[in-house]
Amino acid sequence: MAVTTRTLGRSGIEVSALGMGCWAIGGPWAEGTQPLGWGAVDDDESVRAVRRALDLGVTLFDTADTYGAGHSERVLGRALAGRRHEAVIASKWGYTFDEASRQATGEDASPAYLRRAVTDSLRRLDTDHIDLYQLHLADLSVPRAEALVGTCEDLVAEGLIRAYGWSTDRPDRATAFGHTAAGATAVQHTLSVLRDAPALLAVCDKYDLASINQAPLGMGLLTGKYTAASTLPRDDVRGLAPGWLEWFRGGRPAPEWLRRVGAVRAALTADGRTLAQGALGWIWARSGRTIPIPGCRTVAQVEENAAALHRGPLPADQFVEVERQLAALRTAALRDADRPHWPRPTH
Repeated sequence: MAVTTRTLGRSGIEVSALGMGCWAIGGPWAEGTQPLGWGAVDDDESVRAVRRALDLGVTLFDTADTYGAGHSERVLGRALAGRRHEAVIASKWGYTFDEASRQATGEDASPAYLRRAVTDSLRRLDTDHIDLYQLHLADLSVPRAEALVGTCEDLVAEGLIRAYGWSTDRPDRATAFGHTAAGATAVQHTLSVLRDAPALLAVCDKYDLASINQAPLGMGLLTGKYTAASTLPRDDVRGLAPGWLEWFRGGRPAPEWLRRVGAVRAALTADGRTLAQGALGWIWARSGRTIPIPGCRTVAQVEENAAALHRGPLPADQFVEVERQLAALRTAALRDADRPHWPRPTH
């Protein structure tokens, strides 16, 4: 059964059940020599991809000020020119960067920076409001995050943002916002058939928050185009993967995650879906609050993902079969043989 819309938590904002992640369209940026983008992009193709997503019923576009050191927001604003009323824009703040050098420079959790950041994002996006504004500092302490709530509420009252949330994989952080922040309406966190998040989904249920799902396709592993022999370029964050990125090592897909993909491929594609469409269907079947935001930078990627909307959640029997296939893998300790320590590419 098709699933086309969901409610963005307690804000009441209606969004498409599928969003478009806009990290990749930001293009190259880095922290020192560590790439944080997905390599070179074609801005014209990015614009076409966003507009095609709108044509196909995708209304939620998730970006961040730091993606491409501001470039993702600029491209998204350009793509939505004349169609802003059709879109729900989610952005994030908290990390600092230099636009000219496209370098990440640190972080700033002060209320003053929050106000400056939203003003800058509005300018880059060429809009008068951001629908969902998310704290990007996943591990910020609860007291420091709570100190930002008053400013967030002021921004809502001033009409600069409609709602706010936190991008974090920490259930205690999500709980803090859900419990204390009246305008908080969403948690953005990792969720995929490869990496379940029961504790965060429970928080979303308890506090009526939307579950916005980053890496719903395992940063590309669930597209089916990567094998053990695949290598990624060093200007791609996956090619020179930082420590927090678990899906790839040494510029290659991590074997333990490829093994999980292999275990669920047949069940995810049993009714004729592509692997990516099956992975999105698993997320919708997992919870009625989930809104996956797979990253896209081409029209073809948008079209494949958007087609999943018409297939909807995985049927119950397929979902059960996927869970059966994954049960042993989720509970077993990863063996050393699955984790070869490849040499890190040289700079």
